[in-house]
Amino acid sequence: MGAAQAQIATDSELYQTLKAKDSVLFEEVFNKCHFNLLHDLIDPNLEFFHDQGGLQNYDQFVKAVKENICSNPEVKPIRKLVEGSLSVFPLYDEGKLYGAIQMGVHDFYLQRPEMPLQFTSEAKFIHTWLLEEGTWKLYTVLSFDHVSKKQEPKYR
Repeated sequence: MGAAQAQIATDSELYQTLKAKDSVLFEEVFNKCHFNLLHDLIDPNLEFFHDQGGLQNYDQFVKAVKENICSNPEVKPIRKLVEGSLSVFPLYDEGKLYGAIQMGVHDFYLQRPEMPLQFTSEAKFIHTWLLEEGTWKLYTVLSFDHVSKKQEPKYR
């Protein structure tokens, strides 16, 4: 029987690397709409599963971010990682690291000019990252268990 893999320490290089990738993906691309960073972050074979928006491939995902998230910079969704919710689990093939699973909870807000951020929902996410020629690429996204602003956040 093989050894069980557990969540890695938050101060490990892998954890910190994928936490930084999460920050670029959401803070820079989702929140600030810097699309030029997507190519370096996302595998062209991306599969994005959303419990309310269905299944999307790479092109559909990029189009949805541009048209739905970033179409109006004055009124737009903002994503924030829930502090302390992030976990990372390494994936090995015969002892060689080839990927990782990243899990967490994120909150979504609505940003409008001269108003405080308005909480709209929270959700869980699971990302599969693959290490390809020394570069981490996001390969699979599951975004699920969305709770709207009408409900009390479950993860506090």
